[in-house]
Amino acid sequence: MDVRADPTRQLVRLRGRSYVAFVFSPVVPIVEWLAEIDATLARSPGYFVGKPIVLDLSAVDLSSSAIAHLVGSLNERNIRVLGIEGVGEDRLSANMPPLLTGGRACVITRSEPAQKSEPEKPKPTSLLLDSPVRSGQSIVFMEGDVTILGSVGSGAEIVAGGSIHIYGTLRGRAMAGVNGNSAARIYCQKIEAELLAIDGYYQTAEEIDVALRNRPAQAWLEGDTMKITPLN
Repeated sequence: MDVRADPTRQLVRLRGRSYVAFVFSPVVPIVEWLAEIDATLARSPGYFVGKPIVLDLSAVDLSSSAIAHLVGSLNERNIRVLGIEGVGEDRLSANMPPLLTGGRACVITRSEPAQKSEPEKPKPTSLLLDSPVRSGQSIVFMEGDVTILGSVGSGAEIVAGGSIHIYGTLRGRAMAGVNGNSAARIYCQKIEAELLAIDGYYQTAEEIDVALRNRPAQAWLEGDTMKITPLN
């Protein structure tokens, strides 16, 4: 009797992976909005290179050709659009980025096992780094505050769901309250920042008062305006 074993079927392995994406929300006139993007890139060249970008078109009414032209204009600026939201699927042609739905700010859904052999450890609500953050490094901590005992180099970035505390010089970019926490603040012992942002509101190096340079400072939101003052 000839016995043959059935070949084992290899199942497709699916994995989940979460990224912090920038959401661009164009307004009309698009030409002036693109000019603001150009001004931002002039201050921080290459800042959006390699970053996931989502294009939210809910605030504008663009035709299919206009959307294609906008995506092309961003591509020319080395800004690659991961997906588009806030528009009907009929406005997107096959060669455009896909339509995204159901996006929420930095929310990750986890599937818990049916049985646990031991209690799950609580998530940390703060992150402490006792060494400097060097140029090119990116620190992302969505669960709460980030404290850095050293300095943050030019070209480095700190992204936090809560506040950011830097006990040295801040030369890079600091983005606090990225989960929608408008009460978050940014503190540093010496401000030379390229960019400060809280809950999506930001100021670049050119917009920060020169009188604050090389001084201890703090930044916070007052309504929809970012305030930066000396830290006494």
